[in-house]
Amino acid sequence: MLKLPFLTLFLLGDTIAGAPAPLPDNELVGIMGGDSAPQGKWPWQVSLRQYNYRWASWTHICGGSLIHPQWVLTAAHCIFRKDADPSTYRVHAGDVYLYGDQALLNVSRIIVHPDYVCARLGADVALLQLAESVDRTANVKPIRLSSASPEVTEGQCWATGWGSVSMYESLPPPYRLQQVSMKLVDNALCNQLYFNSLWHLYDRKIIQDDMLCAGGAGRVSCWGDSGGPLVCRVKGAWQLVGVVSWGYGCAQPGFPGVYARIPTYAPWIRQQIQTGL
Repeated sequence: MLKLPFLTLFLLGDTIAGAPAPLPDNELVGIMGGDSAPQGKWPWQVSLRQYNYRWASWTHICGGSLIHPQWVLTAAHCIFRKDADPSTYRVHAGDVYLYGDQALLNVSRIIVHPDYVCARLGADVALLQLAESVDRTANVKPIRLSSASPEVTEGQCWATGWGSVSMYESLPPPYRLQQVSMKLVDNALCNQLYFNSLWHLYDRKIIQDDMLCAGGAGRVSCWGDSGGPLVCRVKGAWQLVGVVSWGYGCAQPGFPGVYARIPTYAPWIRQQIQTGL
């Protein structure tokens, strides 16, 4: 999600277990309008980390989804440079508690989509190859990529992430994963909602075809959830349909969250995985 007119959304890793770091003014993190997620309900959810010298700790910067035993999908804007050094990132998987005891996973390769420029222009997807494959357990399991665009009427869609539980209240220790159910919003309607308020900033379509909208006032992903999953239950099985990308403010009336549309990028994702193994 983005803060103010289209500033990139991510938490700069300023929270450590037991002592939340002070956040800059108006900096929010996390799922809005949700509740605590049960252990093992979202086994593909991961936390992307970078080392924070201020706190001498690998701290959370973005969410992500395990889509293969050795691959994580996140947002391109979570990777600060296309040529980023993989050794400067770590992945935490298998625990609803953000700073649990699980060992961090090393990243061996980062692939940012070649068309990515900034989140609001689309192609906001990136892949991280883990140094070693993870073992499937009840709490660690890849999510299936959606190949077909989900219907707006799809009833069971959820976003997950760590962070604030209200506009000005940080997620308290022990920093448990939050979940929120939400409805999908038709792209044409979403574009009109944004255009009604931001027409003075744009002379073109705002919501691109490779984007997906979901949520609304009080129930939406927010700053710090970038790169995390939007999943829907389709024919009895969970599918990854979106990656948290951007938005205007956080849970503002008339502004659904905007996600990278997975069906658009599923062929590219599968090709990268097949080539990289």
